[in-house]
Amino acid sequence: MKPIRLLIADDHMVVRTGLRHLFETEPGFAVVADVENGAEAVEAVVEHRPDIVLMDLQMPVMDGVEAIRRIRSRPGAPPVLVLTTYDSDAQILAAVEAGASGYLLKDAPRDLLFDSVRSCVAGGSPLAPSVAARLLTHVGNRTLASEPLTGRELEVVALVARGASNREIARDLRISEATVKTHLLHIFEKLCVGDRTSAVTTALERGLIRLPGQ
Repeated sequence: MKPIRLLIADDHMVVRTGLRHLFETEPGFAVVADVENGAEAVEAVVEHRPDIVLMDLQMPVMDGVEAIRRIRSRPGAPPVLVLTTYDSDAQILAAVEAGASGYLLKDAPRDLLFDSVRSCVAGGSPLAPSVAARLLTHVGNRTLASEPLTGRELEVVALVARGASNREIARDLRISEATVKTHLLHIFEKLCVGDRTSAVTTALERGLIRLPGQ
């Protein structure tokens, strides 16, 4: 199998060097470039065509959120996995709405980082546990009774249950992948879960969706 080709964007040279070493010494990964700001990240995506971008948020010249937005607006854009020290509600939501596929903190264990990169490339949306928890509470305590899933959200979670990736969901529903991710965040909040698998399980248990053939 071909290695997953990564682009690293972080304004701290020590972080970039550490991440490059981490991935270059792990089978199945190859770092194609590392850059120090969002503007360079946008250019490097065009030049190197990576399979995934690891993106910090706070960077000079162009921040990570704007870089994500520009990268994800291009046809055939790679997924972007945020890797940052910031876990505020505003930062998380801004990154996801810009098109980020996942959101990890820099203290994430190496195995979680590797698995999250693989998940993003496969169409997943990995979230750090603390990030998932903040997403569940950023608008206060919601309940299923007061915040039922909308028709569109039911369509999204039903497609997730069928194994569809974010890209496939976007294609089938004729919406952007960023919109799919926003719907997933709302689904996670309303069902009080932190990932796609739990969302499907909870929706099935509550009779909100059915698997094919049921």
